[in-house]
Amino acid sequence: MFEQIQRVPGDAILGLIEAFNKDTNPNKVDLGVGVYRDAKGNTPVMRAVKEAEALLLKNETTKTYIGSHGDPRYGKVILPLIFGADSPVLGAGRASATQSPGGTGALRLAADFIKSQLPGKGIWVSDPTWPNHLGIFEAAGLKLGKYPYVDAENRLDFAGMLAALKEIPVGDVVVLHACCHNPSGFDLSQDQWREVLAVVQERELLPLVDFAYQGFGEGLDEDAFGVRLLAENLDEVLITSSCSKNFGIYSERTGAMIAVAKTNEQMENVRSQMAIVARENYSNPPSHGGAIVTEILESAELAAQWRSELTEMRDRINGLRQDFVAALEPHGLAEKYACVGEQRGMFSYTGLAPEQVDRLRDEFGIYMVRSGRANVAGFSTENLEYLTKAIAAVN
Repeated sequence: MFEQIQRVPGDAILGLIEAFNKDTNPNKVDLGVGVYRDAKGNTPVMRAVKEAEALLLKNETTKTYIGSHGDPRYGKVILPLIFGADSPVLGAGRASATQSPGGTGALRLAADFIKSQLPGKGIWVSDPTWPNHLGIFEAAGLKLGKYPYVDAENRLDFAGMLAALKEIPVGDVVVLHACCHNPSGFDLSQDQWREVLAVVQERELLPLVDFAYQGFGEGLDEDAFGVRLLAENLDEVLITSSCSKNFGIYSERTGAMIAVAKTNEQMENVRSQMAIVARENYSNPPSHGGAIVTEILESAELAAQWRSELTEMRDRINGLRQDFVAALEPHGLAEKYACVGEQRGMFSYTGLAPEQVDRLRDEFGIYMVRSGRANVAGFSTENLEYLTKAIAAVN
C-alpha cells in the first residue's frame, strides 16, 4: 500500500536550518528559525527555569497522569497572567484553562472544538498569518477565509482589515494576534483594538486570540490589552496561550486553551466539551513544562526573577530593531526599513522581496524566509554591519 504514498516538500523553515548548517561561510547569519537567541546566538535556559527545575527534581513524587485539562495549579497561575489578578472575568468564574502541548496544541483544540460544537462556522485569519494556522484549521475541516493585514507597501493595513471584518458572515470566528504579530511584527494600537471590538460586537463574531508572545512586545500587561478588552466586553472569547517563548521552554511544549463564556455555568459546559476534545487528541498533556511555569509563578522570588529575565530579552530585541535601522543610515536605507524599528516581537516583515532574500542567502549566507520575514533575535552587534551591508548590496 505504501508504494502509492507521494513524497511532499519539507517545512520551509526546517529546510533553512539544514541549509544554514551546511553553509561554510564564516559570516553566515540565521534569521529564519523562530526562537529567541542571546548575543552569542544561543537559546539559553532562563535562570528562573533552572531553579524551578531543581526544586521539581527535589520535590517531585509522581509521574502519574495529570488529566485532560492538565494540572489545576497550572490553570490557576496562567489565568491571572492572561487576564490580570483583579480581572472581573476571573471574579465571575467565566474563564477556564485547558493545559495543552504548546500553543500549537491549543490551536488544534480550538479548531476541533469549533468544528464539533459550532458546525458551519467559518474561520478567518490575517493575511499574512503564521503559516501553521492554515494547516491546523484546514486539517480540522474548517472553512478558511482571510482578511487584509499588511499592504503592498509593507505597512499595517488597518483600514483594509476593518473593512473586511465588517463583511465577515455573522457568527463566524476571527483569529486575532494579541501582540507581536507573526510573521509581520505589526501590532494594533489600543484605539485600534477598540475599533476591532466594536466590529466584533456588531457582527457577533467569535474571536480566537492567538497569544503566543506575551511579554515580548511592550510588557506582560501591556501585551494583554486586546485580550482583556475583548474578554471583559464580550460574552464569548477563545484564547490560545503559549509559554514556549516567554519562559524559553520551547522543547517542553507548554500552552493553554482558554475559553471565556457568558456565565460560569456556560463555561463549565464548554469546559466539559474541551476535555473530550483533548482526550481524543492526546489524552493528557505533558506535565513538566506546566510544572516549571507553576513553580515559578507560585514563588514571588522566582516570578520576580523570571519577569526580570523576560524584560532583558524584550529590551534586547527592541534595542536591536533600533540598532538595525541606525546601521542602515550610512547606506541611505534607514527610512525604507524604518518599519523594523516600529514593529514588535521576534519577527519582522522587512519588505525584502523573494529575489532579494535569495541573493542574501546565495551571496552572503544570510538565511530568512522568502517572504522577507526575519527573526530579529538573530541580529547581534557583531553581525549588524555585515547584515546591513549585504541588504544594501541587494537593494
